[in-house]
Amino acid sequence: MSKKNANDRQIRDSGSITLTAVKYVVLTIGALVMMFPFIWMLLTSLKTLPEAISIPPQWMPSDPQWVNYEYSWNLVPFGMFFRNTIWVGILSVVVTLVLSILGAYAFSIYSFPGHNLCFYLFMLTMMVPNEILIIQNYVTCSKLGMLDSFSGIVLPTVANGFYIFMLQEYFLQTPPSLFKAAKVDGCSNLKYLIKVVIPMNVNAIVTVAILTFITAWNSFMWPLIVTMSDEHTLLSVGLLRFRQASSSNLHNQMAAACIVLIPMVVFYIIFHKKIMEGVASGGTKG
Repeated sequence: MSKKNANDRQIRDSGSITLTAVKYVVLTIGALVMMFPFIWMLLTSLKTLPEAISIPPQWMPSDPQWVNYEYSWNLVPFGMFFRNTIWVGILSVVVTLVLSILGAYAFSIYSFPGHNLCFYLFMLTMMVPNEILIIQNYVTCSKLGMLDSFSGIVLPTVANGFYIFMLQEYFLQTPPSLFKAAKVDGCSNLKYLIKVVIPMNVNAIVTVAILTFITAWNSFMWPLIVTMSDEHTLLSVGLLRFRQASSSNLHNQMAAACIVLIPMVVFYIIFHKKIMEGVASGGTKG
């Protein structure tokens, strides 16, 4: 009997090992498929033009052309585009956090007439595609004199119903007894928010900040429409202008794409744990 049990256990163990091996193989293949465009972009950025457009494709550059990056950096003012994008990202993060935290705090703490109606209206904004609002936002920015300015890029995008909803779900987990105790001690609502609610939900707030910065970094359509001068051009739009200036030089275009992409990859590598912590904690609380 014990021999039969040992055989059954051995069969289960071997089956488990096989299943694990298959999972890793499938995941590895999937990762390679997803990474292939980025690997090809990086390799092409180091090739000469004949190597970049050769048929059949040449996988590896015979002699890495690091000069492609220098040429791409100097063809258009990428330094100015980086500065503009970072500044817009910081403004977007600050304003979005202020509005989202205050909105989520109001919905989670206060009870007022029309509370549910207002909250549902905020939720409905998540179902409206941004493209539908482009004309209205452009007309509004034009009348307010905000075209070709950082405020014109940032302000139409900072009110986000999803972030308010996300933070509200976190804030609702704060024990009501803490709020009552704080009020007994004479703590104001704003002080309670700053001293209690925000420190208890740092992961969620950091997640919102990171996602907002990534969204600002990758934004393209609205900055393309609302900006005209290099002084307010973002990296995504600058990459389009580089493509127009570099004609059909594929290797230089790939080098410029790497210049734009690599900082965001490094940013994600640094902060990916915070993103995962916030999402996992939100899933646990939900």
